[in-house]
Amino acid sequence: MRPFKAVLCVLAFGLSSLAPRISAEEAWPTHQIVIATDTVLDGKGKSLKNVRIAIEGSKIVAVNANVDGPVDYDLRGVTVLPGWIDAHVHITWIFGKDGKNAGTEGIGPDAAYQAASNAWRTLMAGFTTVQSVGAASDIPLRDAIAKGFIPGPRILTAVAPLEGQGEKTGTPDEIRAFIRKQKAAGADLIKVFASKSIRQGGGMTLSQEQLNAACDEARKQGLRTLVHAYREAVRAATLAGCTEVEHGTLATDDDLKLMAQKGTYLDPQAGLVIENYLQNKDKFLGTSGYTAEGFEAMEKILPMEHELIQHAMRIPGLKVVFGTDAVAGAHGRNAEEFIDRVRDCGVDPMTAMVSANSLGAEALGMADRIGSIAPGLEADIIALDGDPLKDITAVRRVVFVMKGGVVYKNIARDAIPFNSRARRTN
Repeated sequence: MRPFKAVLCVLAFGLSSLAPRISAEEAWPTHQIVIATDTVLDGKGKSLKNVRIAIEGSKIVAVNANVDGPVDYDLRGVTVLPGWIDAHVHITWIFGKDGKNAGTEGIGPDAAYQAASNAWRTLMAGFTTVQSVGAASDIPLRDAIAKGFIPGPRILTAVAPLEGQGEKTGTPDEIRAFIRKQKAAGADLIKVFASKSIRQGGGMTLSQEQLNAACDEARKQGLRTLVHAYREAVRAATLAGCTEVEHGTLATDDDLKLMAQKGTYLDPQAGLVIENYLQNKDKFLGTSGYTAEGFEAMEKILPMEHELIQHAMRIPGLKVVFGTDAVAGAHGRNAEEFIDRVRDCGVDPMTAMVSANSLGAEALGMADRIGSIAPGLEADIIALDGDPLKDITAVRRVVFVMKGGVVYKNIARDAIPFNSRARRTN
């Protein structure tokens, strides 16, 4: 942790020194920024036509056809929508010097540079907020981005997860102490492993009493809980009052109905994570947790993932959010998950967009800050070359990225001027 943090601090210092430092008061233009559009997906399921978006500082202040002033960014001819939210990534997961999977345990300059690259790729792909679920190395990356030292998405992290190991995990009181320790370490949320990997059958690794303690203590500490759960662990996490179930494969329809009743969010994966493992099999095989048998299991699991999403979409009131479980090899390709959901699972394209916008923000407890294009929210705005409602592959063609009023990518119009802050970060 210390070598990684030290190198990342040096990296942040080096990148920030390439341009003159500016004060917070100088971070954004003093004038109102205006974006012209002809098609906006507002993040809540509505399509707006021919509106202008006005931005002051980091916030949207108006969205209507009557915004006055010159146009700073002309995004007519492309589809505008809120920056996407990925509810499940491992942003510091890398391949090591030998090209093999190093997980989140890499140290030294290579690990820090790759983590910064992962963040940059993710932002360029249109994801302005991610939930990294968790590693201690997430913290210096999260903080460096928040301070403006390096570019990347807004990061929420679980720091160290609660690893389910049956009785070895600890008593309920010991689990509560672990949750408090994570909060003190700077966790934004708590990640709980209540099942084995699906590659190992997905059996339950925590008792109901242990899960109850973890999720109850997190709630008392003002933290959300994300639970890695398969099979019977899905129902157990729901009964424990946990916030969100990750994966959920082999959950029954009754389990899903209970989740809908309790307001528990579901974050399934439609394909990217398994596709990435299979594409990079030589890099993962033989490293911790990745066996030939595990890869054989993954090939059989993919249809089960599709079936889960198909069933989930038929459950009234079930809140299905967007998460990729992006690990090494998948960062920057997060949007492929949209294509899997729409193409392979039959998810309505607008529903897919909302899952990564307003619904994703609601699951993060941040609906009052991000997830929609509306006055008072952060100016997290992206644009696609194409209409994802007609052609879901448009999600691959991100041509504009603004996060918190700062433009990081703009290839939609060659002649559009950049403000001073944007010049620093491009």
